Amino acid sequence: MSDRKQPVLVVGGGIGGMAAALALSRQGRDVHVFEQADEFKEIGAGIQLGPNAFYTFDALGVTEAVRELAAFPDDIIAMDALSGERLVKLPVGELFPQRFGRPYGLIHRADLHTVLLEACRRSDKVRLQAGTKITGFEDTGSAVRIATETGETIEGAALIGADGLWSTIRGDIVGDGKPRVSGHIAYRAVLATEDVPLENRLNAMIVWMGPKYHLVHYPLRGGKLFNLVAVFHSDRYEDGWDTYGDPEELHLRFENAHPHVQNMLAKIESWRMWVLCDREPVANWSKGRVTLLGDAAHPMLQYLAQGACMAMEDAVCLAGKLAATPDDIPGAFLAYQQARYLRTSRTQLTARLYGHAYHAAGATRDLRNAFLASRSAGQTVESMAWMYDPKEIPQ
Repeated sequence: MSDRKQPVLVVGGGIGGMAAALALSRQGRDVHVFEQADEFKEIGAGIQLGPNAFYTFDALGVTEAVRELAAFPDDIIAMDALSGERLVKLPVGELFPQRFGRPYGLIHRADLHTVLLEACRRSDKVRLQAGTKITGFEDTGSAVRIATETGETIEGAALIGADGLWSTIRGDIVGDGKPRVSGHIAYRAVLATEDVPLENRLNAMIVWMGPKYHLVHYPLRGGKLFNLVAVFHSDRYEDGWDTYGDPEELHLRFENAHPHVQNMLAKIESWRMWVLCDREPVANWSKGRVTLLGDAAHPMLQYLAQGACMAMEDAVCLAGKLAATPDDIPGAFLAYQQARYLRTSRTQLTARLYGHAYHAAGATRDLRNAFLASRSAGQTVESMAWMYDPKEIPQ
């Protein structure tokens, strides 16, 4: 059977998987998406959308739908969490559209996922199948067969592993074991805007940077909610640790923080937590008719807010390479990988570096503060060009 007559199989129905399905369907490919959970949905709260994300939305045909649900802050503000000193106030609402041609936005993760999911549901090229756990796959050379937990075998022209940090598909392609645990734990919560202390009730993405911790907060859903993410170093993590955070440990870690930080944290009674992990960058995440995408290929820490953005870039690039050589799937997957791996590797490693800067103490903290305060807004924007300038996004 011709490659173009068989569907592309996508394992994972998160943001990356939905973007891949949508991008491929817009190129005329049939796609079959498998999700292990009983329904297609996203967990978590807010995510940041750099200008590069909006270029992917253009390619996916969902820009207006995203804009209707996103918030657009006036500024990104960096604060010293000990002294309360403002280190950076970057007017992104003005500067980013001027420099990069697209805005910087904030959106609820579930809202973004819903936009992509609904676009897939409107396509007669996309089949969605939830409640299906993939247990293995076989590349026959002319097709790919996947096996499900219920004993079903499904054949397609190719397989895309978009199954996240703990990817089953990655194990057979890369074989690098468990993810790297960073030693940082993130607590996430949302707060009604009317409950946010007035000093922090700003249309801005604000990061408070402290020794071995930081707090990020910003508005969501047209300013009706605020997203809070508190990150700190912890050695309490073990596999299977409860997903509910421990407020006692949180407040202990932030006990020396500025009152404006502590006042925000005090407003939350229940936190959800997760452990921050990544992997070492790799140059090869494709093999034959099988490839990886998003966190399955290049999981990264959250300090650059690029995880979802990079997954969507992957999707658009992969679909473009497959459209260019529709009868050579292995070649298209290698071309996609070659186009992407240096950019994603840089993002992975830079995110780690930013984590050190966010959590600096002592002389390192003083150096960070002096460096940030010394730069003009124009210099700061230009330092982000490698991420956000459309010329830097592989096609």
